[in-house]
Amino acid sequence: MEKISSQITHATISQVAARAGVSAMTVSRALRDPARVSIKTRDRISKAVEEIGYIPNALAGRLRLSGTSNIVAVILPSLHNSLFSRTIQGLSDGLLGHGLNLMLGDNRYSRSIEQDLVESFMEQRPAGFVLHETTHTAKTNRMLKLSRVPVVEIGDLVSRPIDAVVSYSNKLAAKALTMYLIEKGYRRIGFVSVPFDNNRRALQRRDGYLEALKASRIAPKKELILECSPGFSGGVRGIEILMGKKVGVDAIFFAGDVFGIGALLECQRRGLRVPEGVALASFDDYDISGQLTPHLTCLDIPRHRIGLEAARVIVSRSKGGCTTRERVNVGFNVMVNGTS
Repeated sequence: MEKISSQITHATISQVAARAGVSAMTVSRALRDPARVSIKTRDRISKAVEEIGYIPNALAGRLRLSGTSNIVAVILPSLHNSLFSRTIQGLSDGLLGHGLNLMLGDNRYSRSIEQDLVESFMEQRPAGFVLHETTHTAKTNRMLKLSRVPVVEIGDLVSRPIDAVVSYSNKLAAKALTMYLIEKGYRRIGFVSVPFDNNRRALQRRDGYLEALKASRIAPKKELILECSPGFSGGVRGIEILMGKKVGVDAIFFAGDVFGIGALLECQRRGLRVPEGVALASFDDYDISGQLTPHLTCLDIPRHRIGLEAARVIVSRSKGGCTTRERVNVGFNVMVNGTS
């Protein structure tokens, strides 16, 4: 296990000056009013700032003795998707009574936007970071490691997190649900996902689906694997395409519950019986799906617990607790309902 210091330290303007070979006053001037400093000197200072991870302190007069604020920065892929509200609630519940509050950011599934958010949030000297993404830009990785504050990643159960990870295996979850469909006798199983590009979770779910087919000696068919835009309309589109294929499908695995709900509603509009005409299964158990008839067969992910565990890690590490890399596997359950 790699040791990670629990002592929270931050680079100072004096360290930047020493690295750049200039005075602290010159560094301060370059940061406040770059036009007053030569280009050559600015470049040296900029390089030193990045190398040692100096972040201008926007809250110097209000910081606690530990050098951090009472804020925990949380960056999610989307604030529009209510699925993440369970995790946010878990974080809030877990931090209650510890004097820590949440600050939310939306990276819009973009690593570059995540980088900008991390850099901006660093100025507030957060007590910790909770990141849904598990793949980051090189600069984001460097900033987080140099910050020496607790970092919890929650999007996938990666083997080597920056600091700590609280999650489940997207690949194993997708494989388990696909295996369930195969064991039910389905053989022509479609797979509908958000775009795979720069989306580790989508790729892991596709890989789990493919592993289940391979383990069952079912040849995968490229035409049964679709990438659709997020939202209910993506599920509708999945039905339109897959049910129109000449090869046909007898079951469809939607890599998001919103897709599955849209698909179920589209089947009902078409008069297509579920599961007799086609079986449907999805990732996650969206609140509204429980109000539909039939209820979607799905993967139940304990997202509230993910938030609680992430909060526990932040609180423990901020108090000098565990200093080694930590992996918390919250697991998943296949919920068998009426669509399969």
